[in-house]
Amino acid sequence: MPKSKRARVVHTSVVQKKPSKEKSASLYSAIRAAADNFAHIFVFSVANMRNTYLKDVRQHFALDGRLFFGKTKVMAKALGSSAEDEHAPGLAKLSGYLKGSVGILCTNRAPKEVLEFFEGYVEVDYARAGVTASRTFTIPAGVVYSRGGELPVEDDVPLPHSLEVMVRKWGMPTRLEKGRVMLDQEYTVAEEGRELNSHQTALLKLFGVAMAEFKVQVLAYWSAATQDVTVVNEEAAAEWQGMEEG
Repeated sequence: MPKSKRARVVHTSVVQKKPSKEKSASLYSAIRAAADNFAHIFVFSVANMRNTYLKDVRQHFALDGRLFFGKTKVMAKALGSSAEDEHAPGLAKLSGYLKGSVGILCTNRAPKEVLEFFEGYVEVDYARAGVTASRTFTIPAGVVYSRGGELPVEDDVPLPHSLEVMVRKWGMPTRLEKGRVMLDQEYTVAEEGRELNSHQTALLKLFGVAMAEFKVQVLAYWSAATQDVTVVNEEAAAEWQGMEEG
């Protein structure tokens, strides 16, 4: 039977993605416009990226600034990669820092105020696979509790028996005894300084152990008044400039 030639219903909930070139052009234009309207441009790096916390930072500077976190090559092109194509005198010096997980903040706030804000801004979250453990976390032998020994037994509750199969799947050598999840010997979930895999991060989250810190570090900033770039952290900035293009 031939296919029907009747018009198909296209739901309005299906939204087409913005073409990549159009998004890049939009980012490029927005950065150039911001460079003309704000007194300072900061390049910052992000550790343990989380969109939720970056939105908080964006909101903090919403009244007197613009924050950009997009393709590094596009952002670098907007600022200019050399003295010949830089958007404003001295801006090309910032493009060397636009590699890896970095963003741009354009604002009229004084550099001292911006730096003090980022120095005190830290959000702790659950680690993802690939993150290095910040400390060792070991679950004691015996009855397994919901916080894995992080709280005194009298302040905790036993891990629900329904989770025993799951934690065993994630690597814990547990067993059920009279409806309670048991460990015959202590079990180390994470070791300080070692990279975490997906099973380890799942266990850490289950037991409420957060090891990832969302941090923003300013590498350098440009000021329209001086038309020069100030390096904030020499060691971090040198490390960033030595990275491969992101």
